[in-house]
Amino acid sequence: MAHNQQTSAAREVHGTAKELAAHVDDLYDGAVALRRRLHEWPEVGNHLPNTRDAVLASLEDLPLDITLHQTTSGIAALLTGGKPGPTVMLRGDMDALPMPEDTGLDFSSRTENIMHACGHDTHTSMLATTARLLAERKDQLPGRVLFMFQPGEEGHHGAKFMLEEGLLDVPLLADGSASPIAAAYALHITTAIPAGWVTAKAGPIMASSDTFEIVVNGKGGHASEPFRTHDPVPVACEIVQALQMMVTRRIPVFDPTVVTVTQIHTGTTSNVIPETAYINGTIRAVSESTRTKVHEHLQRVAEGIAAAHDMSADVSVKIGYPVTVNDGPSADFGMEIADALVGAEKSVRLPNPVMGAEDFSYVLNQLPGAMIFIGGTPDGVNPASAAPNHSNRVMFDERAMKTGISLYASLALRTLGVRLS
Repeated sequence: MAHNQQTSAAREVHGTAKELAAHVDDLYDGAVALRRRLHEWPEVGNHLPNTRDAVLASLEDLPLDITLHQTTSGIAALLTGGKPGPTVMLRGDMDALPMPEDTGLDFSSRTENIMHACGHDTHTSMLATTARLLAERKDQLPGRVLFMFQPGEEGHHGAKFMLEEGLLDVPLLADGSASPIAAAYALHITTAIPAGWVTAKAGPIMASSDTFEIVVNGKGGHASEPFRTHDPVPVACEIVQALQMMVTRRIPVFDPTVVTVTQIHTGTTSNVIPETAYINGTIRAVSESTRTKVHEHLQRVAEGIAAAHDMSADVSVKIGYPVTVNDGPSADFGMEIADALVGAEKSVRLPNPVMGAEDFSYVLNQLPGAMIFIGGTPDGVNPASAAPNHSNRVMFDERAMKTGISLYASLALRTLGVRLS
């Protein structure tokens, strides 16, 4: 009996995903057009006026209750179904990166030194297209879908600002009943996996991301007389080396961290020993306990080494995004739908987290849900050699958006309990 129930459930999920995929083709050209418009005119940070206008134009004929956020260019668009039920939230990020584009695409960025190098233009287009797809099925929905169009993912904490402004305060239904948010999902395209593939995992899926600064304070002087100075340069070098040893000797290998020094600045000329040396870098971890340990050890190492040389070190850590932790049942649910949508051979459970960071972590700290990756490697390109996300040459196979739209819509409908015939 249990086996028959599992088989029946699998068929229901399969039918939902496959039927939706058949309708995506009709909307694909519009999705591509929106994506290319966004790609040509990228914007950075939390204030994206042109991007917001493009998204609103794509939604204007749909039966959505739209809230424009004031602290950012965030958009919350609520689709209310014909029957009472819970709410599911779908997130798409909208911002680009401050970098040049060298792809040679016909629709390359027209804004100097700004590029959609992480695929957020595809996310936004997929989410807007999903809103259209689900709006056509409005009367079938036993509940609501909240579409979160989010700015500022690339280090600007856009999700945090939207949450603080009341994103999750979903209004009551017309009859006065509540419609709580049952789950939240976000998709992210990547060239690290082939187009048409889907990957995720339960538990930590992306790392936290903090930055640190260390200023070594010495005493400057003439380069010919270092004994009359307190030279901060070799001390800074010693600290950088010691941080790598700290990682391997103080942090458990199965609860890892990545500490990367990306800048060392000091001095003005060849015959002057400077008074200070500046070190900058990032800290990534996949648990809050390791994250805290690294903060403590980093300060101890820097201050201790500086003191050993009669100097001091000022250490500061700027807190960034938390660890992105997928709710186990939500991640499993999403991958079951992916199995049906793309086939089990293209639906892969990740064995380990990705060490990049995501501000969808703020959402998952408050709601059950999952971050899911979709493949976007261009046709005929090996993912191992493809230009990665954040590269000035990265390109995505736009056909991957079909997978994303179908997956977004399937996640929403199945969360609300819709069974399509």
